[in-house]
Order: sequence, then structure tokens, then C-alpha cells
Amino acid sequence: MHRSAPRLARILACATVPVVLVAGCSSGSDSEDKKNTEGSARSSSPSASPTIAAAKFSKLPDVCSTLSGKTIDKIVPKAKAKKGKALPSADTNTSASCLWSGLDGFDYRSLTVSLKLFHSDAQLGSGDRRAGEYAAQQASKAATAGKVTDPKTEKVAGIGDEATTVSTKEKKDGDDFRDQTVVARTANVVITLEYDGAGYETAKTPDAADLLKDAKSATKEVVGSVAKGAGSGA
Repeated sequence: MHRSAPRLARILACATVPVVLVAGCSSGSDSEDKKNTEGSARSSSPSASPTIAAAKFSKLPDVCSTLSGKTIDKIVPKAKAKKGKALPSADTNTSASCLWSGLDGFDYRSLTVSLKLFHSDAQLGSGDRRAGEYAAQQASKAATAGKVTDPKTEKVAGIGDEATTVSTKEKKDGDDFRDQTVVARTANVVITLEYDGAGYETAKTPDAADLLKDAKSATKEVVGSVAKGAGSGA
């Protein structure tokens, strides 16, 4: 009996080792599972959506009504259609253009007003920012379109939130044209006004400075019409 006691103690000691190891492994496993669960919960939680400022305007006014008959009489004398000709558009609430043209004797004038509206978008940015980017593209396009020459681009104040004028020259069928483009942004709407003039036969080529002055004045009127007639998105 005395000789078997140490042997029994050794057996009991060995038998307890696996229990301790299992207990240790079980405790570590529970801790790791808890960490993994917490990490998974954190990674699966939705991230906060970016805040985008609401666009000021939700639709466009009737583009052919943005200029008064008095203005058309002044800058497009003898216009074929005093109320203008609406150009094709897939959605006039977001993109619209109107054309006036007239020949007074041998003095030719052509005026096009185009409106483009940008909605705020969580992926693309605010309507104002998107409109600003488009306005810059329009100004660049006016300075390089077709066969225009001698482009002069200038930032101007007092027309909407920002505005750029582009003055160019162009020869069509032997006649000299003076082209004036004003690109203005008012909130999330971009106005592109193109005003062209030429003198046929014995008429003189119109003065570029006079054309530009009229183009700026007309663009200011359009800005006011957008403010009055466009739907508010606020």
C-alpha cells in the first residue's frame, strides 16, 4: 500500500494535465471569438453618408421667356420669331435652348440662350459644384469651337454667381462674324448666351465691344428670369 501511493499520485497528476490544457484553450478561443464578433459588427455597420447641400433650383423656366420682347427688338432687330424658337431637348426641366435670328437690311444678328440645371448627387457632388465645372467647360468650348480665331476670355463680376465672357472672330462664306459668348452660373443653373453678328454686302462688320455689352446685359436679364421662374429645390 505504501509503495502504490506515489504511483497513484503520479497517475492523478498526469490525468489533470489535459483538463488544464483544455480549459486554457477554451478560454483563449472564447476571447478570440468575442474579438472576431466585435470586429465583424464594426466592419458591417453602415458608414455615414456624405452630406450634400440641396440644390437651389429643381427645374428650369421656359427658356424662350427669359428675355423680354423689348430686349429682342433691341439686340435682334427684325427677328424672324420674336418669341424665339425652342430647340429640341429630351428634358426641358434640366436642359433647354432658344434661338432668335434676324436680318435688318444687311445687318445680321443671331442669339441663342441655353440653360442647364444640375441636381445635387451624393456620388457626383453638389449642384453648384457640378454647375461650376460645366460652366468652365462651356467657356473653354466657346474659345475653341469651329474655326474661331483671336479668342479673348475674361472673368466678369455682377452676372450671377460667376461669369466668363469669350470674344472670337469667324469667317463664314466670306463674311466676317463677331461672336460673343457669356457663360454664367446662378446657383446650380448654367446660362450660355451666344450672340453673333455680321454685316452682309455693304453693311459694316458689327463692333465687337457693342455686341459684348448687349450680350452681358441680356445675360443679366436671363439670370433674373431664372431666379423668378425656376422651381426651388430647397
